[in-house]
Amino acid sequence: MQSLAVALQLDAMPPRLLALLESEWAYVALFGVFVLEGAMLMYFMPSELIVPGSLLLLGGDSLVPILAVAVLGATVGQYALFKVAQRGGREYLLAKSWFRIDESKLDRFDGWFERWGPVVVPVSNALLFTRGMLTVPAGFAEMDDRQFLALSALGTLVFEVALAGLYLYAGTLL
Repeated sequence: MQSLAVALQLDAMPPRLLALLESEWAYVALFGVFVLEGAMLMYFMPSELIVPGSLLLLGGDSLVPILAVAVLGATVGQYALFKVAQRGGREYLLAKSWFRIDESKLDRFDGWFERWGPVVVPVSNALLFTRGMLTVPAGFAEMDDRQFLALSALGTLVFEVALAGLYLYAGTLL
């Protein structure tokens, strides 16, 4: 499993966060990490490594609680970003230094939402590289809050289950 720790870049994780994830506060810390990930504010670790890294640190028998925390935390974070987009609007977000999507990419994601509608929210949440990107256009379009929450959680669940499955499968190969 040591080579898996290297592949998951656990050494790149801030030491205080790593210590928290190894403590009795692990699930609280993990929830906070997923809120940041969902709100597109986590830049120190690729989001694709959070669930596998958590399984490595907390053990495979913690799969269900980790998935529950992942879906809940990421959905809370995405909902916060959704509400900021809904209330603040396009120009407000583009002016913020923490919002790292440029105008041309945002135009592309707006186009996807206009073309396909709410179905792109769970699809984008379930795919690498587009994860969460349709949160902002959904907010701009003033999508129904409950519909957004359900679709966001569904896509996140698919994504995190797939990552956990890949991690567990890779572990059997080592």
